[in-house]
Amino acid sequence: MEFSQYNVNSLMYITPRPEIVFTEGSGMWLTDHTGKRYLDYLQGWAVNCLGHSPAVIHEALVSQSKKLLNPSPAFYNAPMVELATMLTQQSCFDRVFFTNSGAEANEGAIKLARKWGQLNKNGAFEIITFDHGFHGRTLATMSASGKPGWDTLFAPQVSGFPKADLNDIASVEKLISDKTVAVMLEPVQGEGGVIPASREFMQQLRALTQKHGILLIVDEVQTGMGRTGELFGYQLSGIEPDIMTLAKGIGGGVPLGALLCREAVACFVPGDQGGTYNGAPLMTAVGIAVLKELTKPGFLDEVKQKAAYLSAELIKLSEEFGLQGERGEGLLRALKLGDNIGAEIVEKARNLEPFGLLLNSPRPDLLRFMPALNVTREELDLMLNSLKGILRDIKGGSH
Repeated sequence: MEFSQYNVNSLMYITPRPEIVFTEGSGMWLTDHTGKRYLDYLQGWAVNCLGHSPAVIHEALVSQSKKLLNPSPAFYNAPMVELATMLTQQSCFDRVFFTNSGAEANEGAIKLARKWGQLNKNGAFEIITFDHGFHGRTLATMSASGKPGWDTLFAPQVSGFPKADLNDIASVEKLISDKTVAVMLEPVQGEGGVIPASREFMQQLRALTQKHGILLIVDEVQTGMGRTGELFGYQLSGIEPDIMTLAKGIGGGVPLGALLCREAVACFVPGDQGGTYNGAPLMTAVGIAVLKELTKPGFLDEVKQKAAYLSAELIKLSEEFGLQGERGEGLLRALKLGDNIGAEIVEKARNLEPFGLLLNSPRPDLLRFMPALNVTREELDLMLNSLKGILRDIKGGSH
C-alpha cells in the first residue's frame, strides 16, 4: 500500500511525522507499510518494556477480554486487586490508585499532596519541582514541569511549583517555606536529557523532607518497572519516598498508570479522585503479566548486565569520535554528542538500508536509548555498529 492511500490529514497535527505507517511489531523490531523493518530503540518512549507484541501481553488481553472488560470503578475486580497487591508487596507503599497515563498519575499525586497539606500542614500547597523536569501535558503537570517555554504556552499556569536545580540540595532548601507541602522529581530526568539524580542527592532530599515534615514524591513514569535495573528507581538510593507514580512500562504498551502512597498519606475521601477506566480489568490483567515477567529470577540482573555493556560500548563510541561521553541508569541511557547533530543522526538512522534504526534525540546534542528490557546482546551490537557507521559519515572518520 502506498503512503498516499492513508488519509493522515484526518489526524490533528501535533508533531512532524515521517511518511511511514507501522503495521506490525515483534520484540525490538517494527515493520512499516512497505515491509521495511526497523530496529526500535524508542519502544514507545520506554513503554514497551518487554518489546513489541510480547506473547504474555497477547495472552493476558485475549484471556481477560473473554471474561470482563470494565465493570465500573465503583466495584472491585480481580485483576485490579491482584495488581495492587503485587505492587505494594514489591515496594515501600501501601495503597494504589490506577490511572490511564503518567500525566494522570502525576496529576493525582499533586492532588493527594495538596489534600494532605490541607489536613496536616495548615493548607500548605506548594510542590518544589526541578528545572528541566517533565511530568506530563495536563495544565497542572505542565506547570510542575521545568521545560523551557512551557510557562507561557498555555498561560496562566497552575501556581505553586517553585523550581530547584537537580543535584543541588541548597537550591531545594532555600525554596522551602510554610507553604511547602512536597518535593517532586524524576529519579532520572528523561525528557530533560537523561540526567540522573545522584544517590547522595536523593538521600539528602529524603533527609531534608523528613526534617521539614513534607512529602517526597518520585515520578517513576519513565524510570519505574525495571528500567534502571531495579524494579523502581528510588531503590537505587536506598530511600523510601511517600508517593510514587508509574505508567509507561507498567502496561508494557497498553494505557496503564498508577499512583502509590504510604498509608499515612492516603487521605482521599469519596469524591476526591476517580476515573471511568481506573483499574479496568483488561489493563490491570496486562499489568500483572508484565510485573510477573519483570520479577522472574534473574530478569533484573540481566537488565543490569546489558546496561553495563551498553554504557561501556557508548563510551568507546564517544572516545572514537570525540564525543562527550554517556550517562544514565540501567537501560535508560544517553550519548552526549557535543554538537547539535542529533536530528541528523535520527534521520540517517531511520533511512538506513536494508533495515532502519529508530533513535530519539530529546535535545539537539544528545541521543536517548530506551530499548526493551529483554533486548539481546546481538540487537545492541546491531544498533551500535549502525550508529558507528552514521557517525563516521557525519564526522568524516574516527578521531
